[in-house]
Amino acid sequence: MSEAWKSGASGWTTAKRQEFANNLTISQLIAVSASSNRSKGDKDPASWKPTNASVHCVYARQWIWVKHTYGLSLQTTEKTALQQMLDAC
Repeated sequence: MSEAWKSGASGWTTAKRQEFANNLTISQLIAVSASSNRSKGDKDPASWKPTNASVHCVYARQWIWVKHTYGLSLQTTEKTALQQMLDAC
């Protein structure tokens, strides 16, 4: 939610933010361990990647799909990190 806020959700209506937070169709939440969740926090892919490299492709694709679907901005460093993950697919 924090990353979405910084990427454009701050300009959304309350209804749109609620839709984003509760949307079960668009993959934006993945069940992970508590320690992994704490490690990631609100970091984008430039600052955090899953420790299991075998899921980098799925993670990057889901991240891009959510950003695209909701019209959220993509910072240069974030884009570079995502491209590196996708290049390894």
